Amino acid sequence: MTDTRNEQDTDAGTAEALRQKRVRRFSVLITLALIVLCNAIILLSIWASGITLDSLFHAPDRFNPGRDECVRHNWHKVSGVQQPVRLCYEWINLSDPTGNTHTFQEDTDIVLGADGKLHYEQGGWVDARLFVLLAFAGTVLALGMALSKFLIARYRLRLEAMSRTKPL
Repeated sequence: MTDTRNEQDTDAGTAEALRQKRVRRFSVLITLALIVLCNAIILLSIWASGITLDSLFHAPDRFNPGRDECVRHNWHKVSGVQQPVRLCYEWINLSDPTGNTHTFQEDTDIVLGADGKLHYEQGGWVDARLFVLLAFAGTVLALGMALSKFLIARYRLRLEAMSRTKPL
């Protein structure tokens, strides 16, 4: 009687080990598949929306008379001054190897400082679309993790139900 019980325990232990191995293998496969799927969804969404990551960050592009050559001037309204002021609107950055012209960014305000000099007041450096993109990516990743947990738990229950009805 003891031998029969030991054999049943050994068989049950072997079946449980086999079930755990299958669950582990399924878990790895689901995780890898969802990593690829979630990243594909995020990248396709970025591509379909037309957002370029360069446009999300606004590095201030300002005219510097020491390293830039002005190509065109324009009149700008300056806070603290009654009359418009003539400023460089388009310039070539001599240290830029591409040779592209740089233009005055419209969201840049120019103010007259307490020292009597003109100063730039740049708006936010980060576009609000970046936060929407991060929220979307976080949502996709959270849903992917929840789906992974759900599928693994469902597979584990299915294996346990199958082991009750017939041996592995």
